[in-house]
Amino acid sequence: MPIDAFTADEIRRAMKVYAGALRDHREAINRLNVYPVPDGDTGTNMALTLEAVCNELDLAATDMASTCKAIAHGSLMGARGNSGVILSQILRGTCDVLREHDMCDGSVWAEALGAASEAAYGAVMRPVEGTILTVARESAEAARAAAERGAALVEVLERARDAGGRALERTPELLPVLAEAGVVDAGGAGLLLLLDALAHVVDGRPMPVPTEDEGRLPAGALVPGGHASPGGGHRPDESGEHGVSDLRYEVMYFLEAPDEAVPGFKDVWATVGDSIVVVGGDGLWNCHIHTDDIGAAIEAGIDIGRPRNIRVTDLLEQVEEERWVREAEPLPPEPAAAHEPVPCAVVAVATGDGVRRIFYSLGVQGIVTGGQTMNPSTAQLLEAVEKAPADEVVILPNNKNIIPVAEQVGGQTSKRVYVVPTRGVAEGFASLLAYDPQASGEDNARAMADAAANVIAGEVTRAVRDSSCDLGPIAEGDYIGLSRDGIVAVAASLDDACTQLLDALVGDDHEIVTIIEGEGATAATTRHIELWLQDHRPNVTAEVHHGGQPLYPYLFGIE
Repeated sequence: MPIDAFTADEIRRAMKVYAGALRDHREAINRLNVYPVPDGDTGTNMALTLEAVCNELDLAATDMASTCKAIAHGSLMGARGNSGVILSQILRGTCDVLREHDMCDGSVWAEALGAASEAAYGAVMRPVEGTILTVARESAEAARAAAERGAALVEVLERARDAGGRALERTPELLPVLAEAGVVDAGGAGLLLLLDALAHVVDGRPMPVPTEDEGRLPAGALVPGGHASPGGGHRPDESGEHGVSDLRYEVMYFLEAPDEAVPGFKDVWATVGDSIVVVGGDGLWNCHIHTDDIGAAIEAGIDIGRPRNIRVTDLLEQVEEERWVREAEPLPPEPAAAHEPVPCAVVAVATGDGVRRIFYSLGVQGIVTGGQTMNPSTAQLLEAVEKAPADEVVILPNNKNIIPVAEQVGGQTSKRVYVVPTRGVAEGFASLLAYDPQASGEDNARAMADAAANVIAGEVTRAVRDSSCDLGPIAEGDYIGLSRDGIVAVAASLDDACTQLLDALVGDDHEIVTIIEGEGATAATTRHIELWLQDHRPNVTAEVHHGGQPLYPYLFGIE
C-alpha cells in the first residue's frame, strides 16, 4: 500500500535513493552535455552534490527539522558546478516547507515543490526556459493542481513526475541548440530522478534503469521554427541561464557576507560576467559566475565580506582535460619506497603517466590526479596525506588553482602539513631536488620553496579561439608560449612557438633546460628544440622526459 505522508525517515530514505540513482545515471546524463564549452559534467556535479547531502544526513539527528537542515546545508556546501548549485537551491526551497511539518502529505509536497521552483528561478539572474528550471516549474504546477483537487500523496507525485517528463521532452523545442545536439536538457533529466526517488519511497515502484540512448532525441528530430547552425550563437548552460561561449573562466566560492549586501553584489557581478548563480542565506552564500575577469569577480566578494574555498576553472580547457582524465592510463604502481615510514613525506598533484613516474622517482610518496581544470578536492588531498607514511607531509599543488585547496588540508588532520606553492610541474620537480625525507617538514618546506622559486617555467599550448595579446592577434589553432608573466610567444607552428618561448626565457647564465613532452609532442619537434638550444644556447644542457600531460605538448623548466 502506498504511504499517505512522508516522515523524516522517508525523506532521508528518498535522498539516499536519489543519490544512488544519480550515481547510476551519471554517465548517461553526462552524455547529454554536448556543448563545446560545458560548465562541467552535469551528472557528475549533481551526483557529488547528493553525496554531500547523504554525508551530512549521516551526521545529523533524525527528526524533521534536523533532517531538513542537513539536506539544505549539505547541498549548499557540497554543490558542484551550475547544476549542483541550482539543485541545492531546489532542495533548500523544498526543505523550507517540509521542516514545518512532522508528516508531509500531498498538499505539503505540492507546496514544497512550488517553493523549490521559486527558489531555483530566484537564484538565476536571467532564467531561460527549456532547462532544469522549466522541469521544476511544470512539475510544481501539476502537483499543485492535483493537491487542490484533494489528491493523495501518490497521485500528487505521479502528476508532478508526468508533467516533469513532458517538460523535459519539450526542452529541445524551447532551446534549438538541444535539438541540434539531439538531446534533452541534462539538468532537467537529473531532476526527474528526484521525483522518481520520491515515488519509489511512496509505493515501491522501480527506479528507471540507465540506457545508452537516455535523453537522446530520435534521429531527424527538428525544432519547429528554427534551425540554427550547430555551435552558433549563445548556448544555455546547465544553470538555466544563457551561457556565453566567449567567457573563459568559471569562478566559484563561498561568500561570508550579510544577506542585505548580496543584491548589490549580484548587480556588480552582472557587469563582469554571466551564468551568475548566488544561493544561500543566513550569512553564507554559494556563488558562481562565468567571466573573463577573475580578479573583479573575487574583489566583488571581498568588498562585502569574505570569499573562501575559491575555485577557478578554465572552461575552454575543461572538455579536453576531462576527456584525458577519463581515458588516461591507471596510475603507475607506487614504488615500495613510497610505503616506508619517514619523518617527512611528500604528496604531489599530477596528470600524465610519465609525470607521475618522475615524481615517484624523485621521492614522492603519494600522488593525487589533477590539473588545470580537474582540481582535486580538499577531501582527496586529505586522503593522500593521511595515507602518507609520515607525521609531517609536504603538499606540492603544482597548479595555482589548487594552492588554496591544499592550504585547507592542515586544519583537517592531526598531521603537520606544509604547502609549497608550486604553480606547475617544473617547479614541483625542482622543489624535490631539495627534499630530504629525514629532515623536518618545516625545513623541507623552506628549502623546497626556495628551489621552486629559482626555476623559470614555460609551457606551450594551443589557442581554442581567436584573441589578442601584447604580441598581436592570436588565431584559433595558433600555438601559445606562456611564462609566469603571460603570453610571450605566438606562432602557427609548434616548433616556432617552442623556440620563441625558449628564446624569451633562457639566458646566458642558465645551465639546464628540462623538456617535458606531453600529448601533441613529436620526436621531430623535440629534436628541433634540442638543435635550437645547441645553436643558440650552447652552454645549456637539455634533459628530455616523457610526461604525457594533456593540453600542453611541452613544459619547460629552466635552471
